[in-house]
Amino acid sequence: MATEVSVPTLGESVTEATIGEWLKQPGDPVKVDEPIASLETDKVAIEVPSPVSGVLGQHLVKVGDTVNVGAVITTVEDAVAPAGNTEVTPRDDKAVEAKEQAADAQPKTLDAAAAKTVSDAVENSAKADAAATADAQAGSDLTMSPAVRRAVLEYGIDPTKVKGTGKDGRLTKEDVVAAAKAGTAKQDAAAPASAEAAPAAGNARSEERVKMTRLRQTVAKRLKEAQNTAALLTTFNDVDMTEVMAAREKYKELFEKKHGVRLGFMSFFAKAACLALKDIPAANAQIVGDEIVYHNYVDLSVAVSAPNGLVVPVVRNVESMSFADIEKAIGAYGKKAKEGALTMDDMKGGTFTISNGGVFGSLMSTPIINPPQSAVLGLHRIEDRPVAINGEVVIRPMMYLALSYDHRLIDGREAVTALKIIKEAIEDPTRLLIDL
Repeated sequence: MATEVSVPTLGESVTEATIGEWLKQPGDPVKVDEPIASLETDKVAIEVPSPVSGVLGQHLVKVGDTVNVGAVITTVEDAVAPAGNTEVTPRDDKAVEAKEQAADAQPKTLDAAAAKTVSDAVENSAKADAAATADAQAGSDLTMSPAVRRAVLEYGIDPTKVKGTGKDGRLTKEDVVAAAKAGTAKQDAAAPASAEAAPAAGNARSEERVKMTRLRQTVAKRLKEAQNTAALLTTFNDVDMTEVMAAREKYKELFEKKHGVRLGFMSFFAKAACLALKDIPAANAQIVGDEIVYHNYVDLSVAVSAPNGLVVPVVRNVESMSFADIEKAIGAYGKKAKEGALTMDDMKGGTFTISNGGVFGSLMSTPIINPPQSAVLGLHRIEDRPVAINGEVVIRPMMYLALSYDHRLIDGREAVTALKIIKEAIEDPTRLLIDL
């Protein structure tokens, strides 16, 4: 008897998704609630669990196909075949070993030819078992995403020697890159040599075509819509990070000991943004039809890196949160993003966005707003630069700030003022405590 596996409910107003990856292949054993496929929606990747234990049937759709909610994508067959009560699930190694031991105890009456046949069969079986064991230890190539597979080939990494940090222990691209830098998981010399022999011959050029993920397609569409719809403009300023860095250095150990989370710069900027948005409400508003909707709360969209691209989960009511609450919320979202566990509710809404390109080394950028929001704050790397203070040139840790905004709603004076408030709050963190 076969049990159908259907596309689950994906969230409010989301009716379809794309098959991003098959985590199990036909004939593979599956357990109840074990992920068998990954679906990509407009915002997040969602895993489809097996409703029962058994053996996976045929894939009814291919990777890249679009499927609607409720559509049947595969089946799970019963684990036991109807005839002879023969198991089709993975063999019970202990039971097999017991049978082999019992067989060994029987008198050996085989002739030489038969003995050779049995020997060959045992040898072939041993090789097959060894290959299966290697696949199992590697987590199987089938559980690696296309990005991870490419990274494994690019860096010449043996996936069996890398501990996965993704969901259910699966490898991520970051795991492969880290192993490559550490130099602890290189493949045997013979393996990559043979794989690279073909491209090396004649210095051949090659190309690879990979279909855009649904998430990347949606990001591209939304960003282009933002450019086509909003009157985008960016204003810049720079900020002296001396006082914030000193405060963080002074209190980071006590902060972590008390709250169980590290004190980062993001909470300072989040609180500074709340001050600015309170004084300049247009930067926390949005256009709906011919009306402007002002929000008396700050639901902060924070751009974080995920295996499939940049995502922006929402930290809600930041204006009433403590530094520790903000750091915990952002840290939890970062972990969920890395594991591919963000939900539609995590991404819903948002009135203002902070994007930190500095963690990747960016010196300056012009971030694009996240529709229907009207503004986004871009943070960049901190670097020592000479600046003039009180008539003297001194070296200070400086960061460029960028505020991109929708000029249809926000005037230049308001945008410059909002960014100036953020700058002043960071340069004098006491302002964050006395709401100045």
